[in-house]
Amino acid sequence: MRGLRTLAMVVLVLAAPFGIPAAQARDTSLDALFDLLKKAKTAAEAQTVEGAIWVAWMHSGDAEADGLMQLGAAAMEAGDPEAALAVFDKLVARRPDFAEAWNKRATVHYMMGDFAASVADIQRTLALEPRHFGALSGLGLIYDALGKEQPALRAFEAALRIHPRLPGARAYVDAVREKTAGLPI
Repeated sequence: MRGLRTLAMVVLVLAAPFGIPAAQARDTSLDALFDLLKKAKTAAEAQTVEGAIWVAWMHSGDAEADGLMQLGAAAMEAGDPEAALAVFDKLVARRPDFAEAWNKRATVHYMMGDFAASVADIQRTLALEPRHFGALSGLGLIYDALGKEQPALRAFEAALRIHPRLPGARAYVDAVREKTAGLPI
């Protein structure tokens, strides 16, 4: 199980001697991880694979950008969204192709109550990485906070198609389905 956490990084390291570009190796690694995620038989298996996906997402292949990612994540963890936002603003300017940078900035906007900015960054995240179950869950949380139950439900259902064992999404979908059972569509 622990070995799955580093699968993404191992694929990148092994690909280099064969002349496989890092981006291609990363994509191949993520494809394999997403296949494993869909096939996970237990919550523990899914959690392990999910962890490996997050590890891959957190690395851009650019040392300076990765340093900014760590700095921004540390500011978030320290409860300093303003500092985190400043770092993620720099990061998305440096690497507009880095999906996780947009996702982290979306999270900070959400933490600060700026749902419109968060949704815009989530849309950018999903344009770069359509399988980003975290961004889809975030979108569901925003719609739920805004009282938009059906769009929230669609976002969580989309996340579950990618990550069938995503606990928060499953609980939300089940609760809404139970609440709306028998109601006209």
